[in-house]
Amino acid sequence: MTRSPVAEVRSWPEEARRRYRALGLWTPETFAELVEDRTARFSPRLAVVGVDAHGVERRWTYADLGRRARAVADRFRRLGVEPGDRVVVALPNVVELVECLLGLFRLGALPVFALPTHREVELVQFCTLADAAALAVAVGADGVDHATLLARVADRVAERGVEPPLVVDVSEWHGGEDDADSTTSHTEIEIPLPATDPEGVALLQLSGGTTGVAKLIPRTHSDYLYSVRASAEICGLHEETVQLVALPAAHNFAMSSPGILGVLHTGGTVVLARDPSPRTVFRLVEAERVTLAAAVPPLAQAWVSAARRRHPDLSSLEVLQVGGARLADTIAPEVEEVLGVRLQQVFGMAEGLVNYTRDDDPPAIAHTTQGRPISAEDEIRVVDAEDRDVPEGAEGALLTRGPYTIRGYYRDPRADRDAFTDDGFYRTGDLVRRLPSGHLVVTGRDKDQINRGGEKVSVEEIEGLALAHPDVLDAVAVGVPDAFLGERIVLVVSTEPGRSQPSDLAGYLRAGGLATFKVPDEVVHLDLLPATHVGKNSRRELRRLLSAELSTAPPAFAAPTTHSREG
Repeated sequence: MTRSPVAEVRSWPEEARRRYRALGLWTPETFAELVEDRTARFSPRLAVVGVDAHGVERRWTYADLGRRARAVADRFRRLGVEPGDRVVVALPNVVELVECLLGLFRLGALPVFALPTHREVELVQFCTLADAAALAVAVGADGVDHATLLARVADRVAERGVEPPLVVDVSEWHGGEDDADSTTSHTEIEIPLPATDPEGVALLQLSGGTTGVAKLIPRTHSDYLYSVRASAEICGLHEETVQLVALPAAHNFAMSSPGILGVLHTGGTVVLARDPSPRTVFRLVEAERVTLAAAVPPLAQAWVSAARRRHPDLSSLEVLQVGGARLADTIAPEVEEVLGVRLQQVFGMAEGLVNYTRDDDPPAIAHTTQGRPISAEDEIRVVDAEDRDVPEGAEGALLTRGPYTIRGYYRDPRADRDAFTDDGFYRTGDLVRRLPSGHLVVTGRDKDQINRGGEKVSVEEIEGLALAHPDVLDAVAVGVPDAFLGERIVLVVSTEPGRSQPSDLAGYLRAGGLATFKVPDEVVHLDLLPATHVGKNSRRELRRLLSAELSTAPPAFAAPTTHSREG
């Protein structure tokens, strides 16, 4: 197959590149070289524990992982995927995800990280924008009707004038209980190392999707591996580290902060949890002697609550990282007390900047801030609405640039104009306060985005689908404070004159291809939506009204509720 070459992306100025190289932050190592080196260096050590797409437990050493990576690279190569091609990877937390990822790196193809919860809307966007040569899925996993989903994705990609990707079903890679039956057998396969520019694009991560469907983030070998190495050092990873990955593995947090890549870089063990429930997590922590785990605040709270009741054996667990959303100051001490761990707060974004609290931070800092940047080369500005720096300690919008923060999105010049200043600072969309120590306190968002339990959801995407309903006159999605989720999604709609109120907007949105985690938790009908002085819908006023009036929150993850109010 013939695909377009990797698109040119905005990059760092040459002066910055020279400085990062001279400081040793950027090295010549590529992901293919990392796979070859670490799987050989740590060959007898246990690398990955988890289940495959059939639910069969697998325990692979680094030597196993190296052989499997070469076999997967060969599999994709035989299907026509070439170095530089993009492959959308939409897999749950199964061992095939690690196998697929390292195989693509070994081949020199670019993984495009998707989530298993992404549906037609997102997959069509990713495959089209990336001109993806292949789409890797686990057919039958999680009860998804893949036949219908993949057919609709192929049709819609073709409608956009792009050749649909080849579907690769990873559930075919491991057929039965006997791992010797695996198509990635123990036969050595020779795959030449790709000739790769270490400062070229290595993978495409996903943005939080502040406007429309998530944008693609081009991460290079040099910048992403620097972030991985620095994160592993800050977090104290070593060969005896055993990390539990309970969050979706494709998330930047779970992948590189320090995540799967940080653990494999240092020779530790990755334990994949098929689901993040307390029952599954506690069982794996005890059985595998897990030392490090990561969670978003709702998960951390659920684990704390369950641990109070069950008293599990968590004696091996040393550190719990919490990130993806702001952890309430009152919950932070409970995490340490109940779970018997050290809390490490993490605040970052797939576009680059990552902040950690450190081992030696006093409790007053570790419990109330979201950490400080990885690097002395991370440049931070906190500004007002006119991009003027605010006084230290005052709230403002966070801007950043540095050795692992991108300078532009993949094939999205419009987003570049909105998201980056002329001198290369990325507008994160976060409101923060910066302390004299350099630690950041996240106070909110200044973009139209809802942070539901660590998942960033674009209001534009929800509203666009809702407005396509024939009975909907206007629609506004807002995030309302929620003690468990951080924010829950409320869709406020007004109805076309003379029409009945839609009875199942949530079902309509699902049918339109909206990912499950983006479906509103509540639908509210108003006769008239509040407006600003220039006639635009006022999200701020809606948030105020809803926050004041919704005195009781529906149970987290429950079916959406629908009710009416007079405007």
